[in-house]
Amino acid sequence: MLDGVNLITYGAAVSAISFFGVLFLTPATIRSLTAKHKVVADAHKPEKPQVPRPAGPVIMISIAAAEIVLFILTMNIAVLAILLTTAIAFLVGYIDDIRVMPGWFKPVALLAAAIPMVVLDIYVGEVYGESLNLIFGRAYIPLLYIPLIFVIIPITGNTINSIDVLNGVASGFLIIASIPLLASIAIFGSYEVFLAALPMLFASIAFYRYHKFPSRIFPGDSGTLLLGTMYGAVAIAGSSEIIGVIALLPAVMNSFLFLASVKRIVEHREVKARPTILTDDFKLAASTDSKAPATLVRLIVVDRPLGEREIGYQIFKLAIFTALLAFASIAIQYIVLFR
Repeated sequence: MLDGVNLITYGAAVSAISFFGVLFLTPATIRSLTAKHKVVADAHKPEKPQVPRPAGPVIMISIAAAEIVLFILTMNIAVLAILLTTAIAFLVGYIDDIRVMPGWFKPVALLAAAIPMVVLDIYVGEVYGESLNLIFGRAYIPLLYIPLIFVIIPITGNTINSIDVLNGVASGFLIIASIPLLASIAIFGSYEVFLAALPMLFASIAFYRYHKFPSRIFPGDSGTLLLGTMYGAVAIAGSSEIIGVIALLPAVMNSFLFLASVKRIVEHREVKARPTILTDDFKLAASTDSKAPATLVRLIVVDRPLGEREIGYQIFKLAIFTALLAFASIAIQYIVLFR
């Protein structure tokens, strides 16, 4: 059990490693990717500037360095499981970054990312419990929990990936959603998992500086998949699955709307009818094409066209609202479980 001094010291160390790793390595990554012509057009800007992509490797390096240090300090198996799960998700995304893969690839391949959490818990333990921490109590589901892990990991990874449609949205959204998740883990989970979740938050904060409007670099599938999958992994290991889902609701709704309208697993780039159109003054308006998929952005601009920055702020407002709902749920859980 960590004492207060070690908790603060270890927390400061892993937060600093992940934050400053991304902060200082990203400019060099931008220059390197640009020199190698690994860039994509920022389609919502007048000049369609070429933006380097992906930032996934620098995010992964920084988070991995922090998690390795934390594992050496604590020798906690949950930390190792979170690191391995995140690394596999990064590899899945990086493959998709360098080679265009079919729509089924990411959700199916992310099943492999759940394996470390399951295998390490079976053989060593300390990764997750066998009960689901519900708002009004705990549900003991030892036989159902393993299949649940194989559901949560691909969903959270692809959910963050699917909301990465505008400058700064994926990283900014994850920052907001991570705050109630960390609070829940501190209360209902373990301090080691709380510490393991800090690099996700602080790497995202550092990356947001370069990803915010106007973006200087894009995360790519490797960046969004590793962050989304890590979010799911720490939620599972920290007994905070329901809180994590509540905080993630706008992104979950975005994925549900898209899948419900398209009716199959498909890459966004494979959809011919776009959910939004770009107006002459470079604002986004809802498409009138009946074949266009429904998305969160399309709902936001259904009344009137909005600029990219304005839409991002609207998504962040939704994220703040659901984060507050998550905090309310934490309060209810605390009263029920510890009264």
